Amino acid sequence: MRYAPTIAKLIAELGKLPGIGNKSAQRLAFHILSMPLEEAATLSDSITAARQSVRLCSVCQNYTDRDPCSVCGDPNRDRSTICVVENPRDVSTMERMRDYQGLYHVLHGVYSPLQNVGLDSLKLKELITRLQKEDSVREVILATNQTAEGEATALYISRLIKPSGIRVTRIASGLPMGSDLEFADDLTLSKAMRARHEF
Repeated sequence: MRYAPTIAKLIAELGKLPGIGNKSAQRLAFHILSMPLEEAATLSDSITAARQSVRLCSVCQNYTDRDPCSVCGDPNRDRSTICVVENPRDVSTMERMRDYQGLYHVLHGVYSPLQNVGLDSLKLKELITRLQKEDSVREVILATNQTAEGEATALYISRLIKPSGIRVTRIASGLPMGSDLEFADDLTLSKAMRARHEF
C-alpha cells in the first residue's frame, strides 16, 4: 500500500468533504499528522462538540447551538421581512453585507429531481406554518441561487405564498446566472438585495 492503513483512512475520510479532492485530502491529512497531539485533539474535540451541540433553530431552521438562534432571538431585527435562502452558509453570506436587518428561513436545499431532492425534502412546511403564525410578516424575499433549481424552487414558493397576500420578492439578477451566494462579493450582493423585484 502507498500509505499506512490509518493514513489512507484519514485521507479517504477527508476526501469525502465537499470541494476536497484527493491531493487536498492528502495535504490536509499530512498537516494534521504534523500537528502537535494536543492541537489534533482540540480539532477532533471541536468537530465532535459542534456535531453534538449544533441543531436547527425551531424558527428559521438555521444551524444554532441555542434555540432560538441569535438572529431570531434579536429584538432589534425587522420582523416584517423573511429572507428565504438555500442553506446555512447563505445566512452568513447575507449577514456579511450588513444591509439586511430582517429574519431568515433556511430551506436546506432546492428542488432538484435529477438529484432526487423533492419539495418534501425542503423546510417548506416549516416556512408556511411560520407565515401562518407570524402576523407581522409583510414580505418574503426569495434569495435562492440563480440556477435552474433555485429558480424553480423560488417559483414554487411564490405560488404557495401569494394567495396569503404577503408580498413576495426575488433578489435582483445582479448575481450572474449559475452562481452561488457563497461566492458573491459584498457589493454585488448588496446591489442585488436593494434591486429585488416582485416574483
